[in-house]
Amino acid sequence: MPLSSVVKLLQPYNREGIVQSLYWSLRVGGEVVEEAAQEDFQYKLKVYIDSTLDKSAKTRQGALDGLKAAMATRILYEFISDRRTTIADSIERCLKKGKGEEQHAAASLACLLCIQLGSGIESEEVFKTLKPVFKNILLDGSANIQARQADVYATMECFESLFTRSYVREDGSRPSLNPQTTLLHTNALLSWALLLTICTSSQVKAITHKHLPKLPRLLENDNVHMRIAAGETIALLFELARDTDPFEYEDWEPLCDKLNSLATDCNKHRAKTDKRKQRSVFRDVLKAVEEGEFQSETIRFSTERMTIDSWVRKRTYDAFREFVGSGMNYHLQANEFIRDVFELGPPMLVDSTTLKSMKVSRFERHLYNAAAFKARTKARSKFRDKRVDVGEF
Repeated sequence: MPLSSVVKLLQPYNREGIVQSLYWSLRVGGEVVEEAAQEDFQYKLKVYIDSTLDKSAKTRQGALDGLKAAMATRILYEFISDRRTTIADSIERCLKKGKGEEQHAAASLACLLCIQLGSGIESEEVFKTLKPVFKNILLDGSANIQARQADVYATMECFESLFTRSYVREDGSRPSLNPQTTLLHTNALLSWALLLTICTSSQVKAITHKHLPKLPRLLENDNVHMRIAAGETIALLFELARDTDPFEYEDWEPLCDKLNSLATDCNKHRAKTDKRKQRSVFRDVLKAVEEGEFQSETIRFSTERMTIDSWVRKRTYDAFREFVGSGMNYHLQANEFIRDVFELGPPMLVDSTTLKSMKVSRFERHLYNAAAFKARTKARSKFRDKRVDVGEF
């Protein structure tokens, strides 16, 4: 029962002073419980940090996963800021001493750590500390593929040398790569595209001139994720090139034909889910190349809305969502760094009463869903009737 309800029930039978005393006792008690829960949570985080130095690889892995989950779902700047050097040292140790899964988790944690610390000197110090380690793993051909795949998000210098190895050769032959290496090249391409979003106009011009003639070769890749990444990167390059300078592309028609074939792909040898996703993405890519348009999307979080209205914004949003996962809406609402990236302004403070008034009740949701189901059923029935009529005719 809410505290205000308890006070109302007791007020007729008690003097004002007793009611006020009870009110403040309950309120203070609630604050004590909340403070105790916070202390317990911070104690768990400290245990996780200490456990990253454990001799057992399983214990270290669990500690890294625990820290990742906490950073993805909460804002922990004050707690982390005082311990950033310790956490960075733990990440560095796990990257150097660990293998596969542990290195993957450590690299992801490094990105979440920088997201928590924001765009200031603190995150820059962490990046400079870990950059040499990331670079060594990325360039080490003998290193675990899974570890190299995760590290591409923290090192921005060698992406090009990775994904270009997936290009179809000049003679038309395709490089023979295993699925893990292809996934590594895909992530390298996406990270390279993320870096493009903050390049200067002169850099964009040089990159467009160098890579736009070659990127369409990746559209012939056997891996659906590589094809989609290549298509989105091409759309991004076209958007950036059009914003910087009058832009002309010689192989316009062959590229549009290739994009159109992927947008209407009916290859029986490909999985239905892959074809569905590919067709959806490449319809948007084709519009971007032919007409310079983008299919905007609205993201709702708490009482706010954010519009994804460009390929630049989409690539940035997808990169953050890759790490924070289901906690993305929470970070959009409360993380100052992410809000600054998307120009959302300072975090908005909304009290619980306002939030409750904005929520739709379960009964109202039921009525809305029932009405939508009824309308959908009617529309489908009419469509079926039309198909029957055509068949009979």
